[in-house]
Amino acid sequence: MHVNMEKERIQYIDAMRGFTMILVIYSHVCVFCFKEYFIAFNDVLFLLRMPCFFFISGWLFYKATRVWDKTTVRQVIHNKFMVQIIPTFIFLALHERANFFHQLGAFKGGYWFTFALFVYFCIYIFSSIVFRRCRYKDWWMLLTAVVISVVTFWYDINYHRISGNMGLWRDALGFMGIVTWRYYLFFFLGTLAKRHFEKFLQLTDNKFGIIAICVLFLVMALSPRYDQLFPAYMRFALSGVCGMVMVFTFFRKFSSWFTKDRLVGRSLQYVGTRTLDIYLLHFFFLPESMLLYNRQMLAYDSKWLEVGVVMGEALVVLACCLIASYVIRLSPFLAHYLFGVKGK
Repeated sequence: MHVNMEKERIQYIDAMRGFTMILVIYSHVCVFCFKEYFIAFNDVLFLLRMPCFFFISGWLFYKATRVWDKTTVRQVIHNKFMVQIIPTFIFLALHERANFFHQLGAFKGGYWFTFALFVYFCIYIFSSIVFRRCRYKDWWMLLTAVVISVVTFWYDINYHRISGNMGLWRDALGFMGIVTWRYYLFFFLGTLAKRHFEKFLQLTDNKFGIIAICVLFLVMALSPRYDQLFPAYMRFALSGVCGMVMVFTFFRKFSSWFTKDRLVGRSLQYVGTRTLDIYLLHFFFLPESMLLYNRQMLAYDSKWLEVGVVMGEALVVLACCLIASYVIRLSPFLAHYLFGVKGK
């Protein structure tokens, strides 16, 4: 069935976006509250969480009718700067206060996602312009995405070995967040999936293909972590691609669960339309006091207990973010400069 994606949002895509936002909070509860990376299957969810998020971001960014002339480029970059960069630095300054300038490295005190996303917009626009007259434009842009992903992944795993000889370049590349550019591959795949939506649906309709993708993801998830570039990158890329296809297929196949007529669908869609608000706010509501209960929870040695505790805390943090978002949005001025909301 053909869907006019330029004029209407697909409900299960918004629900999927809300789901991935919950996974982000879930992961940060593990890492920042319990100071544990491997609890509650977080190490497995890590393989698909950010790939899914960037895949959806690329999906939502792509518009078939958009032509990259000077006016459009200037307008889009300005709008994205106001939405992605200005709020990021405002919230980073509010959260870190005295440590603000010490948090301007690759991960921006946790606020790296929006900064990286702005960079992805710029890379995509630039590569679209460079390859617009090429016969195999999609393939050239895909190759560009892969090269950027591989090179920045290599830089990340070799950082401690080479950074000592880089001088000011180390700080410059850190501020640019170059180690996070490895996720650009998934952002581009999101634009590609929307551009060739019918073909992408054929892939997700292939039962044997989806089974193979699920098995491959499981193999990657269970495989050991490597320090060598090729096996480490293959684990990163394959698990990410398989994970985002799996999640997309699940939400599409069971799209009737995620409509606005159902509580689950309506709730996830609402979260999906507030992802920027939630991302910027949630660091303020992560309770460090949970560390006191870390040993007690781990003593039970039950992954499912860990999942219940972490998810429960994540949902509490989510609720706090939604309430704060609602209150802040009552002011058009704050809504505009903190969340990039356009004036009516």
